[in-house]
Amino acid sequence: MAFPPSYPPTSAPRVPCSRVVLHLSCSKLRDADLFSKSDPLVALCTYHKPTNSWTEYARTERISNSVNPQFTRAIELDYCFEQVQRLKFSVYDLDNDTPSLGDDDFLGCLECSLGEVVSVGTYTKPLTPGTGKKSKGNLGTMTVRAEQVSENKSMLELRFSAQGLDKKDFLGKSDPYLEFASEAPDGKFSVVHRTEVIKNTLNPTWPRFEISSNTLCNSVPGRRIQVRCYDWDSDGSHDFIGEFPTTLAEFIDAYQNKKQLQWELINPAKKSKKKNYKNSGTVYLESIKITHLYSFLEYIMGGCQIHFTVGVDFTGSNGDPRQPSSLHYIDPHRPNEYTRALVAVGSVCQDYDTDKLFPALGFGAKVEGKVSHEFALNGNPHNPYCVGIPGVVQAYQSALQSVELWGPTNVAPIINHVARFAEQAATKQDAQNYFVLLLLTDGALSDMADTKAAVVRASRLPMSVIIVGVGGADFSAMRELDADEERLRAVNGVAERDIVQFVPFRKFAQATPEALASAVLAEVPGQLVEYMRNRGISPLNVPVQQPL
Repeated sequence: MAFPPSYPPTSAPRVPCSRVVLHLSCSKLRDADLFSKSDPLVALCTYHKPTNSWTEYARTERISNSVNPQFTRAIELDYCFEQVQRLKFSVYDLDNDTPSLGDDDFLGCLECSLGEVVSVGTYTKPLTPGTGKKSKGNLGTMTVRAEQVSENKSMLELRFSAQGLDKKDFLGKSDPYLEFASEAPDGKFSVVHRTEVIKNTLNPTWPRFEISSNTLCNSVPGRRIQVRCYDWDSDGSHDFIGEFPTTLAEFIDAYQNKKQLQWELINPAKKSKKKNYKNSGTVYLESIKITHLYSFLEYIMGGCQIHFTVGVDFTGSNGDPRQPSSLHYIDPHRPNEYTRALVAVGSVCQDYDTDKLFPALGFGAKVEGKVSHEFALNGNPHNPYCVGIPGVVQAYQSALQSVELWGPTNVAPIINHVARFAEQAATKQDAQNYFVLLLLTDGALSDMADTKAAVVRASRLPMSVIIVGVGGADFSAMRELDADEERLRAVNGVAERDIVQFVPFRKFAQATPEALASAVLAEVPGQLVEYMRNRGISPLNVPVQQPL
C-alpha cells in the first residue's frame, strides 16, 4: 500500500484484494449498421495513473444484430479497497475481423470506478461519447453487475437435448438454442452461457459443453438459474420458445445420485392464452460430470515447477547494435527494450523455478557464417543455461558481439525446441512441470504457417508462449497467434488450448516493469490449470477435493 511522503506507513495491515466478476449488458444502443442492427462488443480499459493512460484489460464477445446485448463473457479483476480503480467500458460495433478496434464504429462509453460498481452491486448509467465530446442524441445505457468470486469452484460438463419444441419458422421447423441466466443477489438475471444453434429441428441434441460453477451461479447451490430456449433468427429477432428454472443443487443431486432430469419448457404468454396449453417442449439432461477445479496456487504449492526459456530476435531489421538507433543498442545509462522486457517477465518467472537456470536462445543471426534460428546465447549449444536473469542479460549482450544480425524472422524452431522438453516432462509420472517460452521480436514472422503448426502442436503439451513485440513495427499479424476469440487453426489441426499471449512493448514503454509483467503473464496461470485439468492431473501434496 502506497502512502504520501508526509504520511508514513502505520502498523495497520494491508487490506487484501478480492476477486470480483463483472457481468455486462446494454440497452437501446445506437444502430450503426445501414441494413441490420449493430454487432456490439465491449472493451474494458483500466487507468494507469503514473502514465496518465488507459490500457485494454479485457473484451466481451461480439453479439450479432442486437441493440440490447447481454454478454455471456464476464470479466474478472482484482478489487482493492484502498485504491481508486478507474474503469472505462467502450462499446463498439464490429464490422470486420481485425483485432484493432480503431476501424470499428464507436457506440459510446461508460467511465466509473470499480468502487462505485461494487458499492451498489448493479450499476446502470447512460453511455457517453467520451470526455470532452458532445453527444449526438441518446446513446443507450450500460449495466454492470458485480459480485465477489467464490473460491469453491467446480467444472460442470453438461449435455442437453429436447423433444417436441414449438415450430417457429414458416418454411422450416426451428433453429433452437439454450440460454442460461443466473440470478444475482438483487433478484435480477445475467446471461452466463449460450449453447450452439441446431438448425431446422424440433428435437435437438446440443453438443456437450463445459462451464464452471462460478460462471453458472458463483457456486451458490440454491441460486436460481433460468434456462430459456429460443429459435435463432439471422436478423437478431430470436423467437422465444419457452423456459424453465433449475439450480446448481439440482445438478449436483443428479450427478451424485445418477438421476435423470427433464423439464417442461413453459411459454407464459401462450399458457395464459390457451386453456389446453401443456408445454412448448421438454428438455432433457443427457449427461453430467462435475469435477473440482484446483487453483494455480494449489499446483504451485504442490511443487509444480515453471521452466522459463527466452528466445531473442537477432534479425537485421533491429539495426546495427553499434548505432544508438538500433533496438539492440547497449546504452550504459538505460536498458534497451529487449533487456527491459526480459528482466520484467523473467523476474516473475524465476521465483517459480528452484534451480534458477534458464535456457536463452537466439534466432535470425549468422553464427560462425551460418544462419541459425536456434542458437545458444552463451555460445554453448550443449548447455544453453544461464544462471538467473542477470546471467541471461549478460549472455544476450555478449551474443551481440559475436554474431551477425541477419534473417529471416523464424520462431517455429525455438517453439519446437521447448516443446521437445515439454513433451518429455509430460511423460513423467508426476507431470508437475510447465514450460513458459518468452519470445522477443521486432517484426512480423517470416514462417507464420510453420509457427501456427508449432503452436497447435505445443497446445497439447504443458507449455505457454509469450510474445513481446519490440519497436514500432506493425504487429497486427501476431494477433492470429493470440487466439482469444477462437482456437488457432493450422495444417496439423486445431489448437487444444489458447497458449499464446502477445503484447506490444510500446504500450508499456512508460509503465512500470510490474505493469508489463502483469499484462504478459496474465493468462499463464489459467493456461497451466487448463492443461492440468484436461489431463486429469491433480496437485501433489494437496488433499483430494470433492466437487462442491
